[in-house]
Amino acid sequence: MSKYLIDKFLYTVDRDPDLVERYREDPAGTVAWWEQEMATTILNCISHEKTTWLSFTEEERTALREHDHVTLFQMGAHPFLTLTLFIAMFERDHGPMEYQRAYARAMDHVSMPYPDITT
Repeated sequence: MSKYLIDKFLYTVDRDPDLVERYREDPAGTVAWWEQEMATTILNCISHEKTTWLSFTEEERTALREHDHVTLFQMGAHPFLTLTLFIAMFERDHGPMEYQRAYARAMDHVSMPYPDITT
């Protein structure tokens, strides 16, 4: 598992409003595109020097495709990255603070010690 790669996905998608919308509307396509096009160039590799070790596991792909912030957190994704991205994607569908409360309720069963979120 690559916490770095998951966090980088969450961070880069969250910083681009077009990618936020793309991920909201087509999560599977966005994850596949990002993994193919962006993951291999994260370390400033030029296009014909793509690396093969930067890829998601199937479990990571599934959690990203399903917008499953609980599983992502349990795998070590930083909770601030999932929260900020998912607020950008889903807060508009809810009343004030409703999405944030639902996000927190979904994490109620996670007990300390929390997963290591360092990269």
